Amino acid sequence: MKIIKMKEIEGKRNAKGVLAKKLIDHENTRVMNLNLSPDDHVPRHKVPVDVFFYIVKGKGTIQIGEEKAVVKATDIILCPPEVEMALWADQGEEFIVLNVKTPNF
Repeated sequence: MKIIKMKEIEGKRNAKGVLAKKLIDHENTRVMNLNLSPDDHVPRHKVPVDVFFYIVKGKGTIQIGEEKAVVKATDIILCPPEVEMALWADQGEEFIVLNVKTPNF
């Protein structure tokens, strides 16, 4: 059994300027823990694989394609391959998200 303790993993600022922790990274899956402070955002981008977001803590806005929604802790948001996505910590609080890509690329 392998137990991953998110709070104990050191994060790094990614190319989009967001504190990111790599939790799982193998050929089938990549799981990143994104920690957005108020007013942080992940710009619109797309990837060639399925993605889902699990909101761990807080509230923020997610855009998938042309749809935007305010989401909160325990929500799951799906994004198919090659569809633009973006995230904003625009609700005045920390926005902690798991970003899961399958398969990894």
